[in-house]
Amino acid sequence: MLKIKLTVFGLLLLAAAGVHGTITQRWSNFAPDAGRREAMHALVVQHGDGETGVIEHDVPLKEMSTATSRRYLYTARGFAANTCIISGVPGAVATHTPDVCYTSSGYTMIRAPKRLTVPLADGSTATYMQADFEKTKATQTERVRVRWAWSTKGVWDAPDYARFRYLQSPELFKLYIVTTLPAEADSADDAPAVMPFVAAAFSQYASVLAREGTTPR
Repeated sequence: MLKIKLTVFGLLLLAAAGVHGTITQRWSNFAPDAGRREAMHALVVQHGDGETGVIEHDVPLKEMSTATSRRYLYTARGFAANTCIISGVPGAVATHTPDVCYTSSGYTMIRAPKRLTVPLADGSTATYMQADFEKTKATQTERVRVRWAWSTKGVWDAPDYARFRYLQSPELFKLYIVTTLPAEADSADDAPAVMPFVAAAFSQYASVLAREGTTPR
């Protein structure tokens, strides 16, 4: 009986290792399109006269993932935004969504994730998840709205089970768009100029990815 139990336990361990290896593509040769990846990480959103620059990020990365974050400051329009594009193995890029990693970084979620869409310049739409967070510091409370979505060929989507939806893709891209919120705790409104920036970011990243990509979504 003990021998049978040990055999079953060993088989279960092997099966679990196989599933994890498939999800993370550990057993396959991860060979992303270098030109596509470079173009996506080099993109600077063109939108008005804001100031921009590359910033450091603390996004969790694993399994050969790469991330590039940029800061956009629109003083005259009354808002600031950060973008972060992450690319890599689908099993890794599909995880660590903001509702998990922001709360583990000291933020409190004040509005739960919800799925939304935004129309883009070419007539298509981007579907994304959105959640609001706050962090109280010594002299102020920081409130941010985080939007995130995934794509492999230029159509942004936010499926419930992204890890399994994109499991067979050779490379996955995830885009974060983080914008500031008013200091008032009960305010859920964006500044008027925020959504045009959000649409521009999704649209321009989609355009580059669709132009550079060679694999189906």
